[in-house]
Parts: sequence; C-alpha cells; structure tokens
Amino acid sequence: MSGDHISAEARSKKFGAAEDGGIIRCDACPVLCRIRPGRSGACSRYANQDGVLVRTDPALALAHVVDAGGAVVPFAEAEWDGKLLDPSRAFITGVGSGTTYPDYKPAPFIVGSDHAGVDTVTVVTEGMFSYCGVKVKIDTDRHLGPETAAVRAKGEQIGHVTTAEYGSQMLSLGGVHHLTGGSKKEGVVTCEALLKLCEGEAVELTIDGGHSVIVQAGQAPIVDGVPERRMRVGCGSAAVGIFAQQWQGHVDEVIVVDDHITGVLTEHQAGKVLSMRPAGIRVRGRRSTPGRYFQVARPGLGWGGTDITDPLAIIESIDPKLAWPGLRLLMTSTTGEDALWCVLDDELKPQPAAMPDAVRQVVDRIGENCEPSLCTVLFMAGAGGSLRAGVTENPVLLTRAVASGEVRVTMGGAPVYLWPGGGITIMADVLRMPRGSFGHVPTPALVAPIEFTLPRDLYARLGGHMGDIVPVETLLRGLGDGLRIQGWDAANPWPFAL
Repeated sequence: MSGDHISAEARSKKFGAAEDGGIIRCDACPVLCRIRPGRSGACSRYANQDGVLVRTDPALALAHVVDAGGAVVPFAEAEWDGKLLDPSRAFITGVGSGTTYPDYKPAPFIVGSDHAGVDTVTVVTEGMFSYCGVKVKIDTDRHLGPETAAVRAKGEQIGHVTTAEYGSQMLSLGGVHHLTGGSKKEGVVTCEALLKLCEGEAVELTIDGGHSVIVQAGQAPIVDGVPERRMRVGCGSAAVGIFAQQWQGHVDEVIVVDDHITGVLTEHQAGKVLSMRPAGIRVRGRRSTPGRYFQVARPGLGWGGTDITDPLAIIESIDPKLAWPGLRLLMTSTTGEDALWCVLDDELKPQPAAMPDAVRQVVDRIGENCEPSLCTVLFMAGAGGSLRAGVTENPVLLTRAVASGEVRVTMGGAPVYLWPGGGITIMADVLRMPRGSFGHVPTPALVAPIEFTLPRDLYARLGGHMGDIVPVETLLRGLGDGLRIQGWDAANPWPFAL
C-alpha cells in the first residue's frame, strides 16, 4: 500500500475479512480464527476492535541517535512524547508488524527511506516459523547427559544433546519434527519452551540418562538445583601447560582432573621443558600422549566433569623407583573450584595437608581465568515461502541476493548469521533482539520478526512489490498509537551502514 497515510483501517484490509455479526476472520495464520467484536484470536496477537482487525501489541521502531562524538546514545528513557521521530534515524522492525499468510500478500511494511544518499527499501514482516528451534550453549564442566540423549520439558521430548565443546555442553531444541511431527502435546510443549527461551525466561529441562538443568539466556545454568559458577579455563592438559611455570618450585607433581583430558605435569611436555623430575604417579585411564589421559573416570557432576568426589581414586599406582617421601602433590579441577594438597608419607601414600599460600595463589588464578558460567540461546530458523513471497514475486531472486550479501537480513534489528548453502537459514542471539520479539500461533509455530534491507533499484530488479513501498515518514505519522519506539542497541550494527 502506498500513499500519504496508513491507518489501522488500511492495515486491516491486508489482514482478515469481515463476516456477519461484526465477526472478522483473521487470516494472519492457518488457524483462521473468527474473532468477535472486543475479543482476540487464539494467539492473543490480533483482536477485533470495532470491526477492525488490529494488533494487540504495537509495531516497534528503533531509534538510532548519535551524539557529537559519534557514539550511539539511547533515544529516551521515558515514553515517546508523540513528536515525529527523525526518519533518517528510524528502523522499522518486524516486531508487531504482522504476517504475510497466506503467502501471496506483500509484507505488512515495505519501507522506503534515504540513507547516505542511497534510496533504500526495508521489507518488514513477522515470520511464522514451523521450521525453527534454538541452539543452547551451556557453559559448564558438569556432565548433563550422554550425546544424542533426549531433552525433555514437562516430560515431552523437545530436543536432544549434541556435542560437548570446549567448556560447554550443547543442546539442540525444537525443530519441525518436535513442533509438528509428534503428538499434539509434544508440539504444544515444544512451542511453549522455545517461546520462553527466546523471550529470556527460565525453562527447566531434564535429560534422559543425565540431569536436570534450568536454562535461561544470559544466566548461569542450574544443574540439579545447584547454580554453576565457572566455565573451565581449559582441559586438564591445557591447564597444566598454562600454569606449569607458576607451579615450578612449589610442587613436585600436579594432576588436573578432567572428564576429557586429564593432565599430569611431570609427564607433560610442559614439565619436561621445565626439567621437572618424574614423580612416578600413574593415573587411571587411557594414555594419549605424554601427560595426557582420557577416560580417567565416568562423566558426572564431580571434579572436572567426572563422577569423582575423591580425586585420589584416579591414582592407579605410585612407582617407588621414582616417587619419594615428602613428594608434594596438587590435585585440582579445571575450574579450580576443587583442589587437594597432599604430601607422600614414608609409605608413599598421599596424605592431605594444608595447602601452601604460593600453591593456593595459582589455584585461585585458575578460577580467575575461568569466565562466568552462562547459557546462550540462539534462535535458528529457515525463511520459507511466506516470507520470501512477501518480499518479491520471484522468491529465488531474494534467496540469491541474500546469499551474495546484497541484502542485509536482521531480526528485530539484530544481526543474524546466515548459513551457507541453499535457502535462507539464519541464526540470531535472542539477547540482541528487542524484548517481546517472539510470539506463537497454535499450529504450533513461533512468530519472530525479520527484515530485509537493500537498495531500491535492487529491490526493483528482484521483482519486489514496488507499489506497496511506503515512505518511512508516512509510516511513522500514520501508525500513531500503533507504534512504539525504543532506543537502538549500541552493540548491534546499524542496518543502513554501508
């Protein structure tokens, strides 16, 4: 729709159809709710207001304000005072914009603006994503569950455990098979859990053959009721290498207990370079390379992500030809949260003793070098027919332009990672998106904002809906109370920056 005014009535013509008795059939999603006057649809996102289909939440514009020094500053701490926002500093997001269902309709907002002399178009919509999920990174050494194990919410499987990365456990949640491929309850629970995670809320998950974990973006995970504090500085071998020189002269042997690679200082190359005397303490497990051991214990919630609570249990033997009475042994975890100082007695048995200050300082430094344990939630989705048809009549042209970098894709103004290969598969950090970005429809599917920004002449070449371009000034003026404004997140790149 083009022209000098865009009212609620004008917008409603793009969404829904009037029926007898003042009822409006909402066609913003496949559910096709019949909404009576004064009521809202099943998603609570659309309502019948005096015979007009309206969004219950306003559209969101982000205000990009730069001070004289070039720094981005917030637009305002208070509510918008009603004055027209400088169009050159406004970015209309897909939050609250509406959808393009049933696919052939142009996007709710196709916004024309001028930036740095470039005639620009931003195509703004909300996508209904059945093909979506979240990737969750949990910073912890604790063993949460075996790889490929089912992850459940309220007893329903909503995903699975994937790989263990460096200091983190990874979960893959959601996806079309859980949203639509299982029972109705599975789909509903999956959608609910994804929505909460994407909105920064806490969700309790259980893992088959593992443990329970409460996940919340930007917060520490809570494993079996215990909040995690630290992300490991490195594996056991890496910890030996990092701190070997600082231990020299204060210890005779250090064993860093780790579920993946346990390090033994005097066997390790770092100890050999420092000319440390072999201590003759052999740990359990499979020796990989000198000073590096695999499988010293089973995975668990104990030391270094093992099931060990008594670290001396991983010592397989002590060679009397190499060890000596008075040998100083430090055992520590990869986060420094667990540590034990021992001295070998006359029978070469480790006896716990008070840890010297010099050794304690290095153990504390391990902890100092551990980053805080956090949960990261990345929303991942494929932009399919509805979205692309809302941009252009020939969707493959959009796909190619996005892949080539000619079109900038954002979600609520936040940057996305575009996966290589076919289609438009994107991933975004939910904490970089505005709060309230996500919704749902009871198909079930998640609803999320998406924006495509590109030069106007390119938009024409892609077969874009040129007749539906609305100047940003007109849009800002016409939406009135149907628009809310908040400041731009300075951590995000400005989509119009060349």
